[in-house]
Amino acid sequence: MARFTLPRDVYHGKGALEALKTLEGKRAIICTGGGSMRRGGFLQKVEDYLKEAGMEVELFEGIESDPSVETVMKGAEAMSKFQPDWIVAIGGGSPIDAAKAMWIKYEYPETTFEDMCKVFGLPKLRTKAHFCAISSTSGTATEVTAFSIITDYNKGIKYPIADFEITPDVAIVDPELTHTMPHKLVAHTGMDAMTHAIEAYVSTANCDYTDALAIHAIEMIQESLVKSYNDDEASRDEMHNAQCLAGMAFSNALLGIVHSMAHKTGAVFADYGAHIIHGAANAMYLPKVIAFNAKDPEAKKRYGVIADYMHLGGSNDDEKVQLLIKYLRKMNDDLNIPHCIKNYGSDGLPAENGFVPEEVFLERLHDIAANAILDACTGSNPRQPSQEEMEKLLKCCYYDTEVDF
Repeated sequence: MARFTLPRDVYHGKGALEALKTLEGKRAIICTGGGSMRRGGFLQKVEDYLKEAGMEVELFEGIESDPSVETVMKGAEAMSKFQPDWIVAIGGGSPIDAAKAMWIKYEYPETTFEDMCKVFGLPKLRTKAHFCAISSTSGTATEVTAFSIITDYNKGIKYPIADFEITPDVAIVDPELTHTMPHKLVAHTGMDAMTHAIEAYVSTANCDYTDALAIHAIEMIQESLVKSYNDDEASRDEMHNAQCLAGMAFSNALLGIVHSMAHKTGAVFADYGAHIIHGAANAMYLPKVIAFNAKDPEAKKRYGVIADYMHLGGSNDDEKVQLLIKYLRKMNDDLNIPHCIKNYGSDGLPAENGFVPEEVFLERLHDIAANAILDACTGSNPRQPSQEEMEKLLKCCYYDTEVDF
C-alpha cells in the first residue's frame, strides 16, 4: 500500500490570497522572514484578511534564510504564549519550513529537535492548530510538502524533517507574490523545482499519481524558467504553478541524492563566509547525479522518458541521458549558475576561484559523504552509493569532472 497526501485545499491564481478570509478560528500567528513581504504590502494584506475572518492576529517576524534550531524554539515559545489555532506562514521556503517545525514543538512541547528528525515518526498534529502556507518563491513548494529543512549551525548540517503530519492544511499559490523576486532567486528556486520533479520521477517511490505531476512540471519548467528569469511575467506566473506541481510529486515520491548532497554541503563551509545556496547546489549536482544514477537500468529508462517529453532527441536511452545532462547544463549557463563548487562564488554566482578552498573541501569530504549517505533523501535514490562512490561523486561536483563509475 502506498500513500498520496496533499493539503486539503490549494487556492491558486492571482488574488488567491483572499482565501484567508474564509479561515475559521479565534487566533492566528503569522510567521514570516526578513521583510520583503512587508515591503511588498502582502504581510498587511494577510493580516487584514485574517482580521476580516474574525481572528486576533500576532506576528512572528525575522525568520532567517536557512532557519536555525534556535529560531524554531523561539517561534514555538511565541506560539505557546499566544495559543493560536491557525499558523499562517508566508514567504519563501525558510519561513514556511521554520513554522512547520515550530508547529511540532507548539503541539508537543516536550519534543526535541532530534525527535523531529526521525523520518515519518511524528505524533498526530492539529490538536492545537491548523497550518496555512503562502509561498512567495517558485521553487521549494514547501506549501504542499511533508518536508521542512532546518539547520543545526553547531554541526553545520541541514536536517530534513519528513512526515505527512506537517503537510499544510491550506496552501495559497498566488503568483502576484513572486513578481518582485530578484533574478538570482528566480534562477535558484527554479532549478530547485526542476530537481524536485526529476528526482521524484526516478525515485524508487514513484507511482502513477506522482509521475503525472512530475512530468508536467518538467515540461512547464522547461518552457517557462528561463523566460521567467528574463522578466516575462506570464512565465513567472507559470513557474509558480510548475514548482507547486513538482512539490506535490516529490512530497509523495520522495527525492534522491542530489538533495542529500545539497543538504550536507549547504552550511558546512559557513566558516568561510557563505552558504552554498540550496537551489544552486541542486543545479550544480543534478547533471552529475543523473550520470551516476543512469548506471541503473530502470533509472536510465526513466531519464530517457524525461528526455522524450522534453523533445531532446536521441535514438537510445544512453544518448537521451547525455542530451538531458547537456540541456540542464545549458539551463545553468542561461541562469548564471556555476557548474561546480570550485567555481561557486560567495554570492552564488560563477567565479574563477570559488569561496570553498580545495584543501578545505578535501579535508571535510569524508564527513560530508558520510552525512549525505545518512540523509533522509538517500533511501529513495535509484542507485545506493557506497562511501567511496559518494566521495568520488562529490569530487566530480567540486571539480566539474565526468562521472564514469
